[in-house]
Amino acid sequence: MNSSSHCDSPDSRPPSVNARRLALAVFTLSIALRAGAQGSVAIADPGLARLETQVAALAKVSGGSVGVAIVHLESGRSVYLNRAAGFPMASTVKVPIAVRLLTQVDRGELRLDSMITVRPGDLHPGSGTLTELFNQPGVALSVRNLMELMLRISDNSATDILLRTAGGAAAVNARLAALGVSGIRADRPTVRLIADYIGVRGLSSDDVAISEFGRLAGIVTDSARRVALVSFDADPRDTATPEGMARLLELIWRRQAVSAASSELLLDIMYRSVTGSERIKGMLPPDTKVAHKTGSLAPSAQIRGGRTVNDVGIIDLPDGAGHLVTVVFVKNADDAAKGDRAIAHIARAAYDYFTVVAPVQSGR
Repeated sequence: MNSSSHCDSPDSRPPSVNARRLALAVFTLSIALRAGAQGSVAIADPGLARLETQVAALAKVSGGSVGVAIVHLESGRSVYLNRAAGFPMASTVKVPIAVRLLTQVDRGELRLDSMITVRPGDLHPGSGTLTELFNQPGVALSVRNLMELMLRISDNSATDILLRTAGGAAAVNARLAALGVSGIRADRPTVRLIADYIGVRGLSSDDVAISEFGRLAGIVTDSARRVALVSFDADPRDTATPEGMARLLELIWRRQAVSAASSELLLDIMYRSVTGSERIKGMLPPDTKVAHKTGSLAPSAQIRGGRTVNDVGIIDLPDGAGHLVTVVFVKNADDAAKGDRAIAHIARAAYDYFTVVAPVQSGR
């Protein structure tokens, strides 16, 4: 130290200075405690710029347009890419549908053990098993059973049944608005969304028989499918921004979107999701817990491009390093495997940053 420098020891400062610093420390601690209960307070972290650059570079692996939200829940540090751009949700819409349903449960308007009979028009195309298992409807399933099917295996038939039970897309959007979540909009049941995506026209209703849907899909030409993809890409319906989806996941994790009991149920099901093992989970250590929901849309194999590859969730970081909301939307990818790889690389980069590179600001 230069001989002309002067440094006061704590004991040499005037009492008034010590008192002011003690008061500031107490105030800062109170802010941190409130943050733990109500939401995170962002901590300055200049290293996030490097992570942001890395995420932008990794997004190019997808071959499509990418939106990303990474939020460390304990510290509030975050990284975004195209944070306010709308991306097709595909099956990630099943998370806000579940929030609306569990709100009804919390209010006593619906019971998890309420039984719902599967009708012929309830069997819809796309992911899941209900259509395969029950081509002759008549089975009755509980709301809880249907929610498991919707979130764990992304069953589209279960989703459309529950969307109807929830009061439709307008009721889902109203619940999001009440929570202060913007940037997410639900509009169509999956059967209608898939029809618009692949160019099916002439659906008589949302309860169209699966055989009739197959017939209509079979007469769509490749040129009509390409036109439909262009139209779908410009459609704002059933889209979400990375920032909006991240906010909803944060509220779920903080037990603020629904009751504590309903939050635990929702997160438990999402932790047990069996889809998308090559996405957020793809490059994480095998024992990493991730509560997540995937979403996918793909045209016929003859058409290049137009693919949606999504995964949204919460990663449990090791050694008390906290929790990481991870939202990656990919649209217009030319290959689903490229989208998978981009999501996996981005998730791993974020995981490494918040556990290895800069874990000290996590509040541990």
